[in-house]
Amino acid sequence: MIKSIYTRVVLTFLVSVIGGTVLSFFVATWVFRDKLNENLQIPLLYFGQDIARIYKKLPLHEADAFVSEMNQLKSYHLRIYEAPGQFQSYGTVNGHKPATVTMEQVNKVLAGEIVQINPSGISTTLLGLPFTTDTGTKAMFIEPIGPPSAPFIIKWIWNFLIFALVTGSLLILVAAMFLVRPIKKLTKATRQVAGGDFNVKLNIKQKGELGTLAQSFEEMMHDLQQLERMRREFVSNVSHEVQSPLTSISGYALALKQAGITDDQRSRYLDIIIAEADRMSKMSDSLLKLSLLESQSQQLQLATFSLDEQIRRVIVAIQPQWSARSIRFELNLKAVRIMADHDQLNQVWTNILGNSIKFSADGGMISVNMKQDIKNVTVQITDTGIGISPEDQKRIFERFFKADRSHSRKYGGSGMGLAIVKQIVSLHQGDIRVESEPGRGTTVIVTLPITTPAE
Repeated sequence: MIKSIYTRVVLTFLVSVIGGTVLSFFVATWVFRDKLNENLQIPLLYFGQDIARIYKKLPLHEADAFVSEMNQLKSYHLRIYEAPGQFQSYGTVNGHKPATVTMEQVNKVLAGEIVQINPSGISTTLLGLPFTTDTGTKAMFIEPIGPPSAPFIIKWIWNFLIFALVTGSLLILVAAMFLVRPIKKLTKATRQVAGGDFNVKLNIKQKGELGTLAQSFEEMMHDLQQLERMRREFVSNVSHEVQSPLTSISGYALALKQAGITDDQRSRYLDIIIAEADRMSKMSDSLLKLSLLESQSQQLQLATFSLDEQIRRVIVAIQPQWSARSIRFELNLKAVRIMADHDQLNQVWTNILGNSIKFSADGGMISVNMKQDIKNVTVQITDTGIGISPEDQKRIFERFFKADRSHSRKYGGSGMGLAIVKQIVSLHQGDIRVESEPGRGTTVIVTLPITTPAE
């Protein structure tokens, strides 16, 4: 098994050229065999007819003398039979072995027939013609013999073919190098990528399939680079987010082992440990949910339901969060029925409204508006909270990102709520965006198709 593509390209060329040439020769010979036979027979026939006219017009001894001095005998060997076994030969064979003439063939020619012998079906090797002299009917057999230049021509043809094959092989060797070079670059780049190095420059300028392959490979490397960056950020963020509750749990667990702590202190330490453990549990659930959503392994369970009724139910369900802080709601919801995943969208409104409540001041107001067109429904949720800076607005849908790090301890949260919301909306082929000014509140705009296409 030949593994080198370079060797395979060269061998393929050689086999194709040689095999194609041989096959073409045999096909062309087979197709034009009748024409070839006719063209090869005509000179023999014309020469034989000339000889017959000479013997017809001249006395026998003069005709023999004239024929024996003809220059055409350098290309033809002539035998004249008066009877089987009795013949006179004209011309030199030059090492050529004359074809065998049988008694049956001589008798046929003497009887007035023309005998043509072509064993290969193409080239006539022997032509028998009857002709009349002053002494009676005789049989003439003409056999073509290559002229003195024939061996040189054959040798020249062979040398030409060999030189053409060698030259073509050298050219294909050079061409194959240019063909294989980009593949070698791709192979080297693949090994570098497998080793974790994504900063690979191919610099392949070729067009066609190889150019497309190189471009696809560079795009793949760019995507892998992005994935690697996201992976590192994810590991860093997870480590950072997990380290904080673990430190708290470890510290307060050690404090519980100290002697002389009061029951109130013990109870407070245990409450902190339970709260931090619950925080880690929620973070783990959020990570699992986000991972399932991003891998799209969780299929949407589509159903038709009333979107305005769903939002009202979510607001009622989280009433303890907003009523305790005297936050008011202003609803402008029109009746809209939508085909979507009920549980997933329930998570969307819970997360968005939860953030609006969390970052609003006591006594604030949250307005929820809904409008509909032919294909989509748009939900706007506006609060009067602390707002988001323009720089942070670009990243609020990233996992673990918290818009205001200085308030992260105060407001809590894992920073994955909006990342989950973004992924759910994307799975519904919708859109979500944020409009906000620091100190003036935030508006979250969610646009969803009324009928989500099933995959």
